[in-house]
Amino acid sequence: MSRADVLLAGAGRRPNPLWTLGLLRSELVTTVRRWRTLALLGVLAAVPVLVGIAVKIETRGGGPAGGGGEGPAFISQITNNGLFLVFTALAATLPFFLPMAVGVVAGDAIAGEAGAGTLRYLLVAPAGRTRLLLTKYATVLAFCLLATLVVAVSALLVGALLFPLGELTTISGTRISFAEGLGRALLIALVVAASLVGVAALGLFVSTLTNSGIAAMATTVGLLITVQIVDQIPQLHALQPYLFPHYWLSFADLMRDPVYWDDLVKNLGLQALYAAVFGAAAWARFTAKDINA
Repeated sequence: MSRADVLLAGAGRRPNPLWTLGLLRSELVTTVRRWRTLALLGVLAAVPVLVGIAVKIETRGGGPAGGGGEGPAFISQITNNGLFLVFTALAATLPFFLPMAVGVVAGDAIAGEAGAGTLRYLLVAPAGRTRLLLTKYATVLAFCLLATLVVAVSALLVGALLFPLGELTTISGTRISFAEGLGRALLIALVVAASLVGVAALGLFVSTLTNSGIAAMATTVGLLITVQIVDQIPQLHALQPYLFPHYWLSFADLMRDPVYWDDLVKNLGLQALYAAVFGAAAWARFTAKDINA
């Protein structure tokens, strides 16, 4: 069912759960089918391929993986076990590539519809602004999960092709089975996806402030870069624990035995706080927004 069919089916009716699910499915399909989205997913899938090939070439040349300790987390372990490419790829993409992709999708969620002149037609259907905003946010969250899984699956396939698989050695030095390592890889992917919840809410809020999708996407990505720069300035250490990217790499604690939960809980709590604050701000702005296009 196309978006037009969903709108026609819903017009003049009281909103119901089945219609809402139809709108959500339509939003998901529309988002995934966009060439921009496919290009972003393609770039994300290519990162593990590049990292895997680089490590393979380096080790064949006799050098240590990671250039003697340099590079993303876990990179020195890839040659021993291809599953570590999943952790390395997520560590490499989380600081910029993954949040940038989410920022682009979130920034375009409302502003793109307004710029294209389709926002008012969406509001003709009985969704109401609140329900439409929640549907948009759910679509962005689904993209967070999809983008993270694309990186993880690509890394797993490349790691299996280029390197051996088997038991893993955790950061704590203990050995775990490959099945348990695979389970931890899935859990890490879910944590990384959850780490993008704050960026998704921020992007959605920015998207309600303008009718230009490009402006909203650029602003969201610009804010992301600015916050990450601030997070690296030592003189601002008192502020850094409250910035949404500060605990992003805490997912590495899932590779400890036993798992360290302190920073993981702080990260998830911080993402929930950002989602609540910017989600509320987006709702307040969008429900009062004058739709002219």
